[in-house]
Amino acid sequence: MAQFETLTLEHMDMGVALITMNRPASANALNTRMGQELLEQFRSILMDPGDLRCVVLTGAGTKAFCAGGDLRERNNMSDADWQRQHVIFEQAFYTLMDCPVPVIAAVNGAAYGGGTEIALACDFIHASETARFALTEPKLGIIPGGGGTQNLPRAVGSRRAKELIYSAQPFSAAQAAEWGMVNRVWPQKDLMPGVLALARQIAANGPVAVRQAKRAMTVGIETDLKTGLAIEIEAYNRTVPTSDRREGVRAFNEKRTPQFTGQ
Repeated sequence: MAQFETLTLEHMDMGVALITMNRPASANALNTRMGQELLEQFRSILMDPGDLRCVVLTGAGTKAFCAGGDLRERNNMSDADWQRQHVIFEQAFYTLMDCPVPVIAAVNGAAYGGGTEIALACDFIHASETARFALTEPKLGIIPGGGGTQNLPRAVGSRRAKELIYSAQPFSAAQAAEWGMVNRVWPQKDLMPGVLALARQIAANGPVAVRQAKRAMTVGIETDLKTGLAIEIEAYNRTVPTSDRREGVRAFNEKRTPQFTGQ
């Protein structure tokens, strides 16, 4: 495993991994190195998830999840350098979206610009009461380029997303929950224990089943209903010949907790 400068990786019990964006002095802002490391980490999971069953992604400290792109690093960049850097960022976000295991964003503070886009790239979001979101890019003369113009409308509806992006206005965790972008809002002290407990609950289920359910929903939602149903049945049939499926039924009949192996 590579030694990261801007991320920390903790392997918890039950196949849960905690990935922390770790630049607290810069509000966990996304610099080139962090983009490279996020891409490397999630590409590694995409290529071989191994025993991993769920990922929690958060930011160091209690003030910021991720403040977006590091504008100090970007100051005086040439157009070409800016675009080259952005390729790293966009590929990191796309690889996060393609992660085969569930990824929960634990948004512990400010998530602005690319920070909101990273959260939206995860399967779902839990946030602290103090978390705030915004797609602030239009204030810099650019637009969200890490999936924001696509993922936010899918989360909150196109009309609300247009208002939020055009205005670049911030919004609270409570508002994000009301609009369907955030699944649950926690007191700050309860956020990480609550999210890790949920991650363990996910990890306790059949890992093949969870991955196939993720694939069916992620791919199917972008298609018409009949195509989506066909994708669902294909994913369902991949779970039938597994030892996990047999173990799940056997454990139910023996009135015990199943011991899934991912096989």
